[in-house]
Amino acid sequence: MTTTPLSIRVIRDEHQALRAMLDSLRLMLRRQRDQDSTPRFDVIRAMLFYIDEFPERLHHRKESELLFPLIRQHSDTAADILDRLDRDHRAGERAIRDLERALLAWEMIGESRRIDFETALDRYLDFYAAHMRLEEEVVLPLAQQVLGEADWRTLDAAFAENRDPLTGHPPSHEYEQLFSRIVRTAPAPIGLGEA
Repeated sequence: MTTTPLSIRVIRDEHQALRAMLDSLRLMLRRQRDQDSTPRFDVIRAMLFYIDEFPERLHHRKESELLFPLIRQHSDTAADILDRLDRDHRAGERAIRDLERALLAWEMIGESRRIDFETALDRYLDFYAAHMRLEEEVVLPLAQQVLGEADWRTLDAAFAENRDPLTGHPPSHEYEQLFSRIVRTAPAPIGLGEA
């Protein structure tokens, strides 16, 4: 295949959006700590909700249910890696719940729980950086080598339906307020700065 398939471009764009969201979250927490200001729990919750709604439920599902099985059909060289990535996807769902719970504990109990949230967030950031790197450096190049035109048509049609607002798509009506809040209040690279 000479041109990069749409599905690979969507996956990379969505990875970049997740990286930007996580970087913005880390930056916002650092600024709040440095300025000794009250955390914007509402914005942090909105950012975690975004991560749960788009990368966890939409992006990962399509990778595990469509992309990875197609690669397995054409190659057995990456079976261990694909198994690991599937486990990562399942672990990611649990990790986001753990982050949401740690955030709630921080908000309800107070500053003594901040370190628990920040530690869980750092683990999550490291986990996803390694996960996305493995997909981008190993799995996507392998997919380009082994998948045929019919496979790409199937994948492209499925991934074209992804409408993540952080990849340039206008948010659907139901997500409009969520993304407005994130973009207005989150620091760059996602937002326009604290309101």
